[in-house]
Formats: sequence, structure tokens, C-alpha cells
Amino acid sequence: MVQLTKDWIQHNQILIYATGVLLAVIVSFAQPGLSSPLEQFINPVLAVLLYVTFLEIPFVKLRRAFTNGRFMLAALGMNFLVVPVVVFALTRFLPQDPVVLVGVFMVLLTPCIDYVISFTELANGDAEQITAATPVLLLIQLLLLPGYLWVFMGERVAEFIQAGPFIEAFVLIIALPLTLAWLTEVGAERSVTGKRWKDAMEWLPAPMMSVTLFVVIASQLPRVQNSIGQIAAVIPVYVAFLVIMPLLGRFGAGFFGMDVGESRALVFTSVTRNSLVILPLALALPSGYALAPAVVVTQTLVELIGMVILTRVVPTWLVPETARGISPETTPDD
Repeated sequence: MVQLTKDWIQHNQILIYATGVLLAVIVSFAQPGLSSPLEQFINPVLAVLLYVTFLEIPFVKLRRAFTNGRFMLAALGMNFLVVPVVVFALTRFLPQDPVVLVGVFMVLLTPCIDYVISFTELANGDAEQITAATPVLLLIQLLLLPGYLWVFMGERVAEFIQAGPFIEAFVLIIALPLTLAWLTEVGAERSVTGKRWKDAMEWLPAPMMSVTLFVVIASQLPRVQNSIGQIAAVIPVYVAFLVIMPLLGRFGAGFFGMDVGESRALVFTSVTRNSLVILPLALALPSGYALAPAVVVTQTLVELIGMVILTRVVPTWLVPETARGISPETTPDD
């Protein structure tokens, strides 16, 4: 029964996520006054989410994945060279309102580090490679985002991105959960109590993602509702990004000669964005940029719909098992 329940959770992740989103929409309409209190829970639920996410893959495999320099190079190149060019081109079609642009740039220039792992697994991609790249992707995006904003928007906006919130995000949302996950795995190898704790945590990734989506969307949806006219303009850009980046990710996978699992992983890391983790930074912007968090959350809503589609399209059409230019699936012993 226990294993059956875990398997049910694993195979119904999208339904669990959708439940969190639906409840968030209901709560935001029924109790809009809860939005401000819920904001206080964004960082804590993100930290717990990443802790249980990191526990999904054993660290021995994580170390092996780090040795795959080809995938790491491809992931960094797609996210920090190709994506900025695509984003700059797409935002030329937006009204050049700094308040809207800063939100779009913040979310689209930062690769996802959380549910990208789950969606990669749902598409039968190599989630180990994604997990190995996660700390590197977060650290580099935190270092590069102020520079990208300065290049794309000018010094006036970039100066608002202070080092403090970025350092806090890295320490509390990635370094601490990663360290605790490693300690948990060490404890699981050395004691029965540690193993029981780790086994209990294996239930939580999908439910915690649902809780995170609930907290984020319920706390920010009133902002979206109040500015729907301005925000509507960014939706076509988000949709275009969801169409363009999987195709470029597939091209990059073929260029680097990746196998099927790696190719699917590269596609998902190229297209999924860091909306949940970047939200606390958007909330830290001055009051004149109060619309930016709503722009970020809108990307979450659009992307979730896109991910449901991509988990079907990627393994069946974009990167099938017999994809041209893609190597057959390999194992660590190959």
C-alpha cells in the first residue's frame, strides 16, 4: 500500500500541481486579504521544496553527473548565451515600460532549479543531469542577472538589484537545502532512523511543489487581477518562449551528440524558468516596481500549461527514442 501510494503520487504529479493552482485561485478570489500574510511563507516553502527535491537523487549519482562536462557546458550555453538573445528579441515586441520589462527579464533570464527536475522525469529525461547542474545554474544566474538587466535596461534599473537578496536566496534556498539533503543521505546510510526519515521525505516533492504553487499564486494573483491590462501584453512573449526554446534545446542536443535522456533534460532546462525562486527578488524591488511580481507569477501560470504539453510532446515528437541526430540511451556502465 505504501509503495502503491508513492507510485500514485509519482504518476499523478501534474494533477497534484493542478490542485494547488486551483485552490490558490479559489482562495485568492474568496479571501483576497490572505495574499499579504501568505507572502511571508514563500521563502520557507521554497527551502523545504528544494530540500526534498535534492533528496530524490542519490549523491553518488549526483557526483557522477557532475563529471558530464558536455551536458554542463550545453546547459550553461543554452541558458546564459542563447536564452538572453532570444529574450532580448522577444521583448522588442513589448511596450517599453520598465516596470513590465524588469519582471519579464528577471524571470526569463533565470533557468529553473526546482520543478524542472520533476517535468524532466515525467518526460523520461535524465533528471540526474538536471540535479547536478542546479547549484551551478542558480549561482551563475544570481551573478549574471544584474549585468543582464544593466545591458538590457540601463543602470537605473540594475542598481535596484542589491547583492543582499541574491546572497540570501542562494544561502537559504539552495545552499542550506543542498547541505541538509547531503547530511540526510549520510544519516540514512548510517542509521535506521536516518533511513526512515529519508524514506518519509520521498513522499513530499510533488505535494511540496503543490503547496509552493498554492502559496506563490494565492499571494500574488490579486496583483495580476488588478493589472490584467498591462500584464496581458507579456503572455504572447511567454508563449513564444515556450515554443522557441524547446526547438533550440533540441538543436543544441544534436550539436553536442547527446543521448535521448540528456537531450530531453537539455530541452527542459532550456525552457523552464526560475519564477518561484526569483519571486522573492521581484518582491524586494522598490514600490514603483510593484507590478513586477505579478509579471513573474503570470509566467508561472503560462509555463505550467506549457509544461503539461511538453511532457507529452518532447518524448513523442521532439526527442523520441529514435530521434535523428540523437545517440541511443546510455547507462553509466556503457
